[in-house]
Amino acid sequence: MKVAILAGGHGTRLSEETEMKPKPMVEIGGKPILWHIMQHYYKAGFDDFVILGGYKCFMIKEFFVNYPLHNSDVVVNASKNELTFSNNQSEKWRVTVLDTGLNTMTGGRIKRAQKQLGDAPFMVTYGDGVCDVDLKSLIKFHQDKKAIATLTAIQPEARFGVIQFSETDQVVQFAEKPKGEGSWINGGFFVCEPEIFKYLDNDETIFERAPLERLAEKGKLFAYRHDGFWKCMDTLRDKQQLQALWDQGEAPWLA
Repeated sequence: MKVAILAGGHGTRLSEETEMKPKPMVEIGGKPILWHIMQHYYKAGFDDFVILGGYKCFMIKEFFVNYPLHNSDVVVNASKNELTFSNNQSEKWRVTVLDTGLNTMTGGRIKRAQKQLGDAPFMVTYGDGVCDVDLKSLIKFHQDKKAIATLTAIQPEARFGVIQFSETDQVVQFAEKPKGEGSWINGGFFVCEPEIFKYLDNDETIFERAPLERLAEKGKLFAYRHDGFWKCMDTLRDKQQLQALWDQGEAPWLA
C-alpha cells in the first residue's frame, strides 16, 4: 500500500524555520520531520511513498536524490569521472516526489497524485505530525468498516493547564497538559479507497472540507480512535518539545 504525504504548505506559523525550508524539512534530531514520519510507516512494513510537495519542493527532491550519498561510503575516481557507492545504509524506500503546486489545496494535491497512487487503496498523512498509531490496526478497521476513507481521531492536549478547585478555593487537581475536554479531532493518518478521487474536483479542493463532509453524509467516512501519542509540529514550541523527546530517547513515534 502506498503512502501519500502532504508536504506542500508554507508553514507560516513556524516562520522561524520555514523562511529557509519547507516545513516537512524542519529537523528533529538532525533529520527532517518528514524522515521521522516515513520511519513510522517503514517500521510497519510500508516502503512506497509519494511526497506531495509545493513550497520549496526542490529541497525535498534534493534530500532524496542525495540520500544514498549521505548514507553510503563513496569512492570518487576523478580521472575516470566515476562515482562508486558502497555500504549503503539507506532504507529500502521507493520515493516519488511530486511538485503539486505552490498554492494547491490538500485535496487538489492528492488529486494531482492520482496516476502515481493508482487504483488500489492508499494511505495519506500530513508532513508535519508524528504519531504512534498502530497502522496495521488502522487498516483493518478501515477494511472492516468498508469505508471509502478512514481518519485517525485524536484528543489533543489542551493549550493551557486546567485547575479544579473546591468551594473553599483549595486546588484539588492540577493538570499541566490534560487531553482535550472529550473532543476528538482529525489527526491525519488516513486510509483511502481509490473511489476518493471522485470527491476531489480540482486544485481548490480542501480535502478536509467538502470531500470528507460528503463521505460523512453517505456513511462512508469512519474515525479510528487513537489514545496514544500524537503531536503536530505547528509552532517553534512544538518543535522544541519534539526535540526534547528525541534528546531524552523518548520518541514514541519510532518505538
